[in-house]
Amino acid sequence: MRIVRACIYPKDIQRITGRSERYGRKLLNEIKTYFGKEAHQFITADEFAEYSGIKKEIVIKYLESAL
Repeated sequence: MRIVRACIYPKDIQRITGRSERYGRKLLNEIKTYFGKEAHQFITADEFAEYSGIKKEIVIKYLESAL
């Protein structure tokens, strides 16, 4: 089994949504607020999928293709 990154970065959000990297940074901050996380904490693929409504399998596929 191949290991996939556990955290989401703005570039990942850009690739998944087709929006800008700046939008990805903004969205990550909104997700951190939603889940009550601090600025230094990471967002996982599960949290991104839950917040965005995108299926986890699709998010994982994008993360795998970035390797």
